[in-house]
Parts: sequence; C-alpha cells; structure tokens
Amino acid sequence: MILDGHSPEAIEQAARRLRAGQLVAFPTETVYGLGADAANDAAVAGIFAAKGRPSDHPLIVHVCAGAKGDEALSRFALPLPDFAMKLVHAFWPGPLTLIAPRQPGVGAAAAGGQDTIGLRCPSHPVAQALLTACAEHGVAGLAGPSANRFGRVSPTTAQHVQGEFDDDLLIIDGGPCEVGIESTIVDCSRGVPVLLRPGLITRAQIEAACGEKLRDRHDLSAPDPRASGTLEAHYAPTAKVRLMDAKAIQTGLDLLGADAKNIAVWSRAEVRSRSSHLVLRRMPADAAAAAQLLFATLRDFDAQGVKLIWVETPPDDHDWEGVRDRLQRAAAS
Repeated sequence: MILDGHSPEAIEQAARRLRAGQLVAFPTETVYGLGADAANDAAVAGIFAAKGRPSDHPLIVHVCAGAKGDEALSRFALPLPDFAMKLVHAFWPGPLTLIAPRQPGVGAAAAGGQDTIGLRCPSHPVAQALLTACAEHGVAGLAGPSANRFGRVSPTTAQHVQGEFDDDLLIIDGGPCEVGIESTIVDCSRGVPVLLRPGLITRAQIEAACGEKLRDRHDLSAPDPRASGTLEAHYAPTAKVRLMDAKAIQTGLDLLGADAKNIAVWSRAEVRSRSSHLVLRRMPADAAAAAQLLFATLRDFDAQGVKLIWVETPPDDHDWEGVRDRLQRAAAS
C-alpha cells in the first residue's frame, strides 16, 4: 500500500503503525528505508525477518532534526567526541552515518548486539516529517536499512519497494531519491574518524569539517565495528555484474558482433555494437549524477531480462568512491 508522503494523514497513519511495532517503508535522500521503532527489539526483529537479513548485521537508526533529534542522540549513544559533533553540525541533516558507543540497554537489536550503534539524520522532507511525528508518539528513532531483500539492489522509488514485499507493507512515497546511494559511514567509536563506507560526502569534506585526518579501515589494529553495507558482496542485481574499462567493453562487443544478446552496458564512453539485442546506456560523467541513477539502472536492466551487465569502471578518485564501492560489491556477488 503506497501513500503520498506529502499528506499529513499518511504521515500520521505511518507514525501510529510504527508506534504499534509495525514496519513502514519511507523515503530518504539516499534510498528508501524499511523502518521500525529502534528501541523496540521485537519490532526491529521484524525488519530482519522481512529482509532475510542476519540478525547480527546492524541497522542504522534515523533521528529527526532539532531538539527531539538531540534527545534521540543522547538516548541511543554515549557522548560523542568533539570531532564527531563537528560532523553532526556540518552534515546533519544529510547523508552521513556516525558509529558511536551505544547507551547500555537501548537499541541492542538494531545494533546487531554490538556495543556501538549507527545514527543518522536524513534530510529528505518526508523522512523528517515522519520522524517528527514518530517523536511526538514516543518513538525516538527508526531503525531503517534499505527496503529490499538482503543483499539485493537498494530501492530508490516507492515502486521499487512495492516489488520487494507483499501488499501489507505501508510505503510512504516521497518520489525518487535525490542521492541514490547509501550514506557515508564514519566510525567515531575509537577516538579517531574511520571511514567504513564511502558515499556522497567525500573524504575531503569530512576532514575539512572535523579537522582530523580520516583513517581507512586498515589503518587501525583494533577490529572495525560491524556496519551496514560493508559486506564484500552486496547491492547485487539478478544479472551478473562485471566491471571493465571502456576498451575491454568495446573489444567484447566487437568479438560478439551481431550475435551479442542478453547483455546490458552502462558506460561513460560511447560504445558500438552490431547487435540489436543489447541494452546500451550512457553513464553520466558526473559522479553525483551517476550515483543517483545507479540502483535504478541496475533494476531496469534486470527488468529487461539481461543475463550480464557490463559496467565501465568508475574513475579512481574520491568523488567516485561511493559509486565504485557499490559497483565492486555488486560485482562480487
């Protein structure tokens, strides 16, 4: 059931469902999330069951902006270090998740049983309206992984979500997601900022905001906390994804010639084929534009029944790091 997210009645209906321990899918600027009351372990267990997600793979808790969001931050997390609070002030609301030490006794299921928890304040106006309504009903935060079956391509429209679950799920429609890939995740639980998952917010932006060097996962001897979307294989369509440079794509198309079929190509470079049975799409030259289209493009290729997806490898620079990360994980599946 899809409801218009700009309707106050729809927002109120969703908030009541969430207060009652039910699941609701909702839009964010990154992807659509499958939400439950983050402080209700039984409700959160419903997310893991619906997605087929391992219960030790943690979820991100979404909180509203303003004073209620500050209260939620204090409820779920121990006090953050100064560099983390600088990131909060710089990027919230926005596509940045922070991993923080968890308050004992709160959000254990959402945290996958860990003593750390992921928190974010989304900027999508429909998400904020829902989170604010939830706070008024006593729901401080929503655990909200991507609203799809575990390991598959994340949804960026309400229709994508509808294709993943049965008709009993309430879906709040906020239109296509503006960012299109999941949030940047920075671990703030070990005294220094550590990048766990790249996204739209870049390394340079994070370092400029917090005044510290952003570490990579291999820089510290202490093990990383588990975090959403960091498994080697993830974000996978049904078709097999292969990353290739533009020359290799063109060589492959030339060798197959007119017999090429069941292949989709997404490339920044213009490629040619003598086959009329291919799906050819141009990848935007801008990293943010490519990110916005990434998951929708993979889903569309699947819908057209292709068996192979050839993608031109993104440039090796920080602006493309989030897109490159998602494609590498999709190709590993």
